[in-house]
Amino acid sequence: MAQNDYRRKRVLVTGGAGFLGSHLIDRLLARGDEVLCVDNLFTGDKSNLDHLFNHPRFEFMRHDICFPLYVEVDHIYNLACPASPIHYQHDPVQTTKTSVIGAINVLGLAKRLKARVFQASTSEVYGDPAIHPQVESYWGNVNPIGIRSCYDEGKRCAETLFMDYRRQHGLDIKIARIFNTYGPRMHPGDGRVVSNFIIQALEGRPITIYGDGSQTRSFCYYADLIEAFIRLMDTDNDFIGPVNIGNPVEFTIKELAETVVELTGSQSELIFLPLPSDDPTQRRPDISLAREKLAWEPRTQLREGLAATIDYFSNLRDKALHHAL
Repeated sequence: MAQNDYRRKRVLVTGGAGFLGSHLIDRLLARGDEVLCVDNLFTGDKSNLDHLFNHPRFEFMRHDICFPLYVEVDHIYNLACPASPIHYQHDPVQTTKTSVIGAINVLGLAKRLKARVFQASTSEVYGDPAIHPQVESYWGNVNPIGIRSCYDEGKRCAETLFMDYRRQHGLDIKIARIFNTYGPRMHPGDGRVVSNFIIQALEGRPITIYGDGSQTRSFCYYADLIEAFIRLMDTDNDFIGPVNIGNPVEFTIKELAETVVELTGSQSELIFLPLPSDDPTQRRPDISLAREKLAWEPRTQLREGLAATIDYFSNLRDKALHHAL
């Protein structure tokens, strides 16, 4: 689509003060859209939006999507939900409510408005996968009563709701399954492996690896992920997903730790702790569908993305130390 053919849309982004939501809003504003950000600030941070509060096409509303929302928009991106184990296990009942009741409220709004609606789902719907890499047709291997199930099953139920609204009401939906993503504006206390390792390295503390470090993950830089969101939302009505969005290049957790230590110039040593319950040993997307339907694949190399993320956390730490003086 040529830029001069693009018609400005009014877009609702739930969870817009979070890591990915704030970057998505930047991208939507840059293309000319009007954006309404809705966030209850449980894990989101208004500082992620500081640069936008004087923007003429940006509006912020503090609101919990577990309660109905009455606004007028053309497109909806539903990103509202704590996404790291520390945050989603803090109040697991609320996590499930956000995924399920929140989805119902967002879908009800989209139905009333006849709006296109995007669901930010997750690779966690695959659980501890019995096949590798994971394809969208795989139904998953999830513990429905484990400590992670508030998030895993909440997101699975949200996908069910989106598909049933499509089948029952003809709703225009898109579903993306997000794999590990990192970059500037990650919450420093989210407990995720990238932010943990970087902060520990910058502070010269030991790098804590759970298990023996041989478990693998794939890491997608935020800018690549947001590009996929936009492309998915711009596809025709007949392509709904779910579609895996992530980086198919796999690294062990130990390799990640060693790279962070190298890039930060840290003297931190690696220490190994017991593996948490239900933690997947392998997680990597098959992105054949994204390549075919979205003409998309990630471009940012891990070292490049880590360097930018390290700079962000280093600046954040410098500001905190300055304010403490």
